[in-house]
Amino acid sequence: MPLWNVVLSGYPASGKTVLARRLVSDNPSFVRLSVDDMRAMYFGSTEPRDDEFVYNALAALRDLSLSSGRSVVLDTTAPQNSIRDFLLNSRVRGAIKLLVLVMVEKSELEDRNRQRRVQGAVEAWDKAWENPSSRMPVMKFRNNSLAEFETSYYVLTDLLRSEVHPYKRRFLDNIYPRTQSTALDDSD
Repeated sequence: MPLWNVVLSGYPASGKTVLARRLVSDNPSFVRLSVDDMRAMYFGSTEPRDDEFVYNALAALRDLSLSSGRSVVLDTTAPQNSIRDFLLNSRVRGAIKLLVLVMVEKSELEDRNRQRRVQGAVEAWDKAWENPSSRMPVMKFRNNSLAEFETSYYVLTDLLRSEVHPYKRRFLDNIYPRTQSTALDDSD
């Protein structure tokens, strides 16, 4: 299996942690690094705090893991492109980078956050969220239902086991065929 630097990005309750834990469980060469776990370890809470310190610590662990031959899945909301860029760009050569956007319909996100007794999370992240830059290798992981999760997971793990490079247009077209006018449209 190639060496991967996978960054998960998505709203709270979109399923990033479930996806990260499953990837690590099914792929012994992967390690999961979590922003929330780092915050809890350093500050006793998962609330955003001293993010520059947390992301630098996460990047150091990412590079240590990659240099040891372990693929990495970074479990983080990463709502801004500056954070995504920072997490995708490792000092370790040879790691293939991939941003996985965990996509969930807004009504489903609101329901999940209500079940967690979290108020206003979707609205807060709407203000911080940026669509990914067109220079980033992106896979959209749809997760509105268990069936969608399983389908997206199959496609993702097929990619991770392959030698297909995510920058190749052929990969993107095969996963999410689009018309010529909407190809690589960031608004989707």
